[in-house]
Amino acid sequence: MQRQTTAVVAMDGPAGAGKSTVARRVAQAFGFTLLDTGALYRTVALAARRAGVTLSDGEAMTRFAEQLVARNGLEIEPTEASGMRVRLDGEEVGQAIRTPEISMGASQVSAIPGVRSALLALQRDFVRLGRARGVVCEGRDIGTVVFPNADVKLFLTASVDVRAERRYRELADEGASVSLEATRQEVIQRDAQDEGRAIAPLRRADDAILVDSTGLDLEGVVDKAVDLVRARLAAEAAR
Repeated sequence: MQRQTTAVVAMDGPAGAGKSTVARRVAQAFGFTLLDTGALYRTVALAARRAGVTLSDGEAMTRFAEQLVARNGLEIEPTEASGMRVRLDGEEVGQAIRTPEISMGASQVSAIPGVRSALLALQRDFVRLGRARGVVCEGRDIGTVVFPNADVKLFLTASVDVRAERRYRELADEGASVSLEATRQEVIQRDAQDEGRAIAPLRRADDAILVDSTGLDLEGVVDKAVDLVRARLAAEAAR
């Protein structure tokens, strides 16, 4: 379904909640553009590791992120089928940023205020340029910090065990050598980091609609999310 709109859909939630997949499918359903903010932090973490910058060094990471953005070393662009492409110094890094190591690195650098500030304008510019079709933004603080005035806010979650199982299957399908228990511990650790950081912690916005996918399969979650977005947009249009 194609809809010309200026809507912004914010989709937040913890690791393994299925945000990336659901956000992409919702974007496709409405002909919107997708913005995966987590991919930006993952790319910064990957770039820093390659450059030998210590991820826990806030000052060094802030300078690194600012310089990366200033020289256009981090690029994001919409693709066909409502997708998003991330490039690091011209290299497409969609696969390289999806490892468990980079996932934890992204959680580290996203807790640094200077890094978040460096990426904020990049995210808002992407949405501003893509608003002709509408945008689905996916992350952990979209509805609370990045786009607090988003037209629709969803908060996707599921039990720790379900999220760990999903993440484990995803990694196994990609050929990664991981165990379910190790993946579960990674999810728990990531939750603690995201919820406990001082700047823009993971939390549900007061006006966000909760979507618990614990007892739903992927199609069920997508259908529910699409219905919620359609209903909210219709209500906004009727005002």
